[in-house]
Amino acid sequence: MKTFIFLIISIVLVLFSNLISAHQIGFSQLQLTKNPERILEISLWYPAAKEAQFSQSKTANDTLKQVLIADNIAFKGTQVIKSAPLLLQTSKAGGTQKRPLVLLSHGYRGSWRNLNWLASKLVQKGFIAVAVNHPGTTTFNTSAIQAAKWWERPKDIKHTLDYLLNDSIWQQDIDENKISAIGHSLGGWTVMQLVGAQFNREDYLADCEALASFRSCQIKEELGLAFKQNNEPESTQLVDSRIKNAIILDLGLARSFSQTSLNKLNSPVLILAAGIDIGDLPQAQESGFLAEHLNLKNCRYKVYEKATHFSFMQECKPNAIAILEEEAKGDGIICKDGVGSTRAALHDTMFEDILAFLKQDN
Repeated sequence: MKTFIFLIISIVLVLFSNLISAHQIGFSQLQLTKNPERILEISLWYPAAKEAQFSQSKTANDTLKQVLIADNIAFKGTQVIKSAPLLLQTSKAGGTQKRPLVLLSHGYRGSWRNLNWLASKLVQKGFIAVAVNHPGTTTFNTSAIQAAKWWERPKDIKHTLDYLLNDSIWQQDIDENKISAIGHSLGGWTVMQLVGAQFNREDYLADCEALASFRSCQIKEELGLAFKQNNEPESTQLVDSRIKNAIILDLGLARSFSQTSLNKLNSPVLILAAGIDIGDLPQAQESGFLAEHLNLKNCRYKVYEKATHFSFMQECKPNAIAILEEEAKGDGIICKDGVGSTRAALHDTMFEDILAFLKQDN
C-alpha cells in the first residue's frame, strides 16, 4: 500500500512539474533608441528561470507570478512571467546550450500582440521569440512619414537582431546558426526581403493597373510604393544572411517582388495561406505567386481551407465580433473563421506545421 501511495504521489509531482514548465514563459519589453527618428519597441518571449515563478511568500500555496498580456475585451491574451530572468541551459559539456531564435513581423497596422499566441507556443518548445513594432504601420503609430519608408521594415528586424547578438545576456543564449523569421500579411512581405526577395516598383505598378481595386494596390501611396521616396536606398537588396529560413503567413504584396529575385532565393521558405477569400486578392495570386516562382527544393506551400487572413492572429473572445462591429463597421471580420472551425484548432494545426518546418530546417 505504501508503495502504491508513493507511486501516486510521484505521478502527481511529475504532472505538477510539467504544468509549471508549460507556463514557464518569460516576457520583457524594451526600446531600441539608437536611431532617435525610428525608435523600435521590442517584445521578447523566452524560457523563464524557475525561481522567477514564485511569489515571496513561503507558504505551501505559493502562486505563480504570472500576468496576462495582449488581453482585452475582444482578444484573448496569454499568461507570462513578466520581466523574469532568462533560464540558461547547461550542455553536457558544461557550457551554455544555446536556443533557436524566431523573429516576428506583424501585418499592416498590427502589433506584437497579433502573434503573441505563436510566440508563447514557441517558447514552450524551447525557442526564444522576439517581435518588433514597425513604426508607421503599427496599431498605435500610424505616422505617414514612417509608413512610407517601406525599406525600413526589414531593417527594423536587422537592428533588432544586431541588438540581441551584441547584448551580454541574449548573445549567450541564442544559437546564431538557428535564426528564423516569421511574418504575417505585410510582415510576410517584410520577412521575404530578409531572405532575398526584392521589391520591383515597375512590375508592381504595371500589375496594379489590372488589380487596382484590391487592397494590396490601394495602399501603395501609404507604403511609399507608388514612387521613389526621399532617402530610399538605390538597391532593393535587403537580405540578412544571419536569417536561415522564413515562414510566411498569408502575405500581401507578393506580386511586387521581382520574379528574378524569387528564382534565385536559396533559403528554405514555408508558405502558409488562408483558403477563404475575404475580398482581397485570392491567396493563389499572393502566396501562390511565391510558390510558383521559388525554387521547389526550398519551398513548402500549404493552404488552410477553413482559415481567413485573420485566422493567423490571436484568438477572439465570444462577443468579439459584436464589439468590433460597434467600434468600426466591418471590423468584425477580424474574428471570423471558416464554418465548422475554431481559431484555437486552426492555431494548433498551424503550429504543428511551423514547428515541423523549424525543426527540420534548423
